[in-house]
Amino acid sequence: MTALAFTIDNDADRDANVYDDEISEIYDLLYLRRGKDYAKEADVVTSLVRERAPHADSFLDVACGTGEHLRTLRERFSRVAGVELSPGMRARAQAKLPGVPVHPGDIRDFRLGWRFDAVSSLFGTVGYMADTDELDAAVASMGRHVAPGGVLIVEPWYFKDGFVDGHIGDDVVREEGRTVARVAKSVRVGDTVRRQAHFLVADGDGVRSFGHTQVMTLFSRQEYAAAFERAGFTPTCLEETGAMLDGRRLFIGVRQDGTAR
Repeated sequence: MTALAFTIDNDADRDANVYDDEISEIYDLLYLRRGKDYAKEADVVTSLVRERAPHADSFLDVACGTGEHLRTLRERFSRVAGVELSPGMRARAQAKLPGVPVHPGDIRDFRLGWRFDAVSSLFGTVGYMADTDELDAAVASMGRHVAPGGVLIVEPWYFKDGFVDGHIGDDVVREEGRTVARVAKSVRVGDTVRRQAHFLVADGDGVRSFGHTQVMTLFSRQEYAAAFERAGFTPTCLEETGAMLDGRRLFIGVRQDGTAR
């Protein structure tokens, strides 16, 4: 049997990670109907923040997607905002969150000009970083938006020792007037993973299909921790975050000084 291999063109392949309108349109249906409970996840994150910073009253969600976590977070904090690179995802977040600023920005280098008591990046977005330099840049970019005494929370993607090569995923989700089917396979070469997905959408306009390829990077616990340390945080890796986050891991740190690095 011949081994499956691939090469990565960072400019082309990794740019395709940004969700286009086809993915953005079905994103909420896909994840909500699969049972992702954004409200409970937001409450877990809120509790983790308040345990470490009881004063926390402002929150920035980086790579906020369609804004589902922010729907709950805006009820828990007086001031909330989001950052999202994809125009399609950002438009959907803005539509469902009137009065909540959702800024365009790249997780690796965004500058809003003010700080928050808590900053998060959830759902493994940092896995899109190409290497440890980009991981460092992303954590530093978020870290500079954390106020002294504030909290930074990052949900990593899979670790190097926890990824199942060749995994095949499938879903069929439905709402009134629309059905979406998805099949996907992930292939690992070194610490890089290419996930190829194909979608079939049936609705009032007929049946259409399209593909989407994501390129992700597997980092170690030590590499995530080092990125936090270089950004000025002492990190803790929470290996279990409870059923509300399906046991997914989180890195969390508190800024102890006033330095924005």
